[in-house]
Amino acid sequence: MQVSHSKEIANFHIVGINYKKTDAAIRGLYAINQAQYQELLEHARTVQLDDLFVLSTCNRTEIYGFAPSPRDLMELLCRKSQGTMLQLEEMAYIKSGEDAIRHLYQVGTGLDSQILGDYEIIGQIRNAAKFSKAKQCLGGFLERLVNSVLQVSKLIKTETGLSKGTVSVAFATVRMLERICPDIRNKKIVLLGVGKIGRNTCKNMIEYLGVKQITLINRTMQVAQDFAGQHGLRFAPIEDMVPEMRAADVILVASNAPQPTVLAPHLADSGPKLVIDLSIPFNVAAAVGELPEVSLVNVDELSKVQDETLQNRLGEVPKALGIIEEHMAEFLYWYKMRKHAVVLKAVKDKLHEIHMREIQQQKNGNDYKMEDVEQVSSRIIQKMINLMAGKVRKETEKSDLYIAMINDIFETGVKQD
Repeated sequence: MQVSHSKEIANFHIVGINYKKTDAAIRGLYAINQAQYQELLEHARTVQLDDLFVLSTCNRTEIYGFAPSPRDLMELLCRKSQGTMLQLEEMAYIKSGEDAIRHLYQVGTGLDSQILGDYEIIGQIRNAAKFSKAKQCLGGFLERLVNSVLQVSKLIKTETGLSKGTVSVAFATVRMLERICPDIRNKKIVLLGVGKIGRNTCKNMIEYLGVKQITLINRTMQVAQDFAGQHGLRFAPIEDMVPEMRAADVILVASNAPQPTVLAPHLADSGPKLVIDLSIPFNVAAAVGELPEVSLVNVDELSKVQDETLQNRLGEVPKALGIIEEHMAEFLYWYKMRKHAVVLKAVKDKLHEIHMREIQQQKNGNDYKMEDVEQVSSRIIQKMINLMAGKVRKETEKSDLYIAMINDIFETGVKQD
């Protein structure tokens, strides 16, 4: 892997796959868990890629960072995920420079989400960047950019209606249950996995559907027990997962296993069931959906559940885009000024070096006289002129440009043809 690259915006890339072109099964191949994320960052440092972060959610996996080529980021992603380079080259989208910056703003504000205005994504970006920073893989450019995106996301949430109303995968689950299970209050429900998505889905079912026959199962039983106690629900140990699922009418799977935990033999000949898989990668084997009395729904199908709220949000998109463009322009101005500051400091250091060298030569251990100071100043000026003239002579094709710039910078008043 080539490692020499500059931190010019042209070398800032994003490579990703999302719900627009890939289904949940393919996205699952490129999903990155925390352990894989740490390994990816550790390897990145060994090849001198040290300003990047990875965003991995149920709807997308994206890697942002500076690299000689987007392919370097693709190789990093494939190295630690289950996906292949060949498939990623076919399915991925690649953006560079200002397009990559704009993409992050749109992702962070929910404009690029499968459910328009999804506000959870910004927390996932914050956590992904925070993790990269803790591993010394988030540079000043990306940290500043992420902070700007966080600010813009908050501004859009408060000044537009883009995130108003209740629309999420968890709420879409409730709407689906409401439509296909009108007697849901009388159904036995098992929730496997009491992480964030599982808890949100459970709370929505209690609040909007009034269900109480929910049994919680989690690999760490204390988590299930605590949540069950807070909401008056039942819980069971992971060892009882199969008999609990077989006795249920509705099974919600929101676990975070790297491979399916609910298999066809677990539910074979156990009666009619609705199984909803909220996990990426899938935690319910595809064969479960082939069982004669089982209906299997995954996150892609859930996200098709439309709500009138989404139509209202569409009208807020132009306002949100305007806010993004305004703050993106401020970020780019900061970046340009930062580049100038580096150059100006280097010029200052160069002038200081010439100044000190001339002073030292003039002193020779003797006291100063005014004419000595004048001679030193004259020599410093002449050395700077010699530096500029030497550059102009050397770069003949750019000589006119250099002279014009010098003329403009020092405001000489000399008119050039």
